[in-house]
Amino acid sequence: MQLPQWLARFNRYVTNPVQRVWAGFVPTMGILEHVGRRSGAHYRTPVMVFTTDDGIAIQLTYGPNRDWLKNITAAGGGRLKRYGRTFDVSNPRMVPKAEAAPHVSGPWRPLFRVLPFENAVLLTRS
Repeated sequence: MQLPQWLARFNRYVTNPVQRVWAGFVPTMGILEHVGRRSGAHYRTPVMVFTTDDGIAIQLTYGPNRDWLKNITAAGGGRLKRYGRTFDVSNPRMVPKAEAAPHVSGPWRPLFRVLPFENAVLLTRS
């Protein structure tokens, strides 16, 4: 399952600017900082984040055709603000949720498994 594209567009322009205020400080949320692969512009995208053995996992709620995913794949990574701290992430790999689930650790592991999305991105903390 993936959420509809009209909701993705709505969130990009309405919800995301509001979420950027608090997403870098609350559990299961983070702000992914990345650079546009063509424009070179800097972007800050709120995402749902889960801790893994060596980094983080992000579920692809709107499917794999996301600009932020294309940007971090082209650049080989980006930066993530989580719990008020910013760190580098690298080695983006899109995998099925079933493959990512065993890597997820911590108290939010059950939530990762129950969410109805099919794919996730694994990133290594650098």
